[in-house]
Amino acid sequence: MEAAFQWATKEGVMSDENMRGIRFNIYDVTLHTDAIHRGGGQIIPTARRVFYASQLTGSPVFQEPVFLVEIQTPDDAVGPIYQTLTKRRGIVIGEEPINGTPLVQMKAYLPVGESFGFVQALRAATSGRAFPQCVFDHWEQMSGDPLEVGSKANEVVEAIRKRKGLKPGVPPLDNFIDKL
Repeated sequence: MEAAFQWATKEGVMSDENMRGIRFNIYDVTLHTDAIHRGGGQIIPTARRVFYASQLTGSPVFQEPVFLVEIQTPDDAVGPIYQTLTKRRGIVIGEEPINGTPLVQMKAYLPVGESFGFVQALRAATSGRAFPQCVFDHWEQMSGDPLEVGSKANEVVEAIRKRKGLKPGVPPLDNFIDKL
C-alpha cells in the first residue's frame, strides 16, 4: 500500500506531477485468502488504481507558486503598476512612501506563471521608472476546477499533458474503476 501511495502521489493522475497535501482514508480492505494473490505484484497496481480513482473523485485542486514582488517607484507611477499587476492576477498587499524621497515601496503577490515578461511590461507601463524584485513567497490554490473544461486550472492540466506527450484530457474515472 505504501509503495502504491508513493507511486500515485509522485505521478498524479491528472498531469504526472508530484502531489502535495493529500490524504487518503482507508476504511476497509479485503485480501485474497490465497497467499500467492497477496504479493506486491497484485496489490501495488490495484492500490495505485484505487488511489488514482480517489484523486479524481476527491475534488482535486492545483496549487501554484506565488512571488512576493517588491517595487520601488515614484509616487506618480503607481497607477500603471496597479494596472499591470491586475492584468496578471497580481494583488497589491502594501504601499508605503519612503521617507524623504518621492518614492513609494509597493509589495504585491504575483503568480509565478504570470511573471514571464512582467518586468518588461512594468517598465513599459511606467516608462522605466519602476524597479521590481521577485522572490518566491508561498503556494496558493488555483481558482477553477481542473476537471472542468475551459477553467484556468484545466488549461494548465492540458498544457502540462501536451508538454509531457500525454494523451489530451484528464483520464476518465472508468480507466481505473472497471479494472478493480
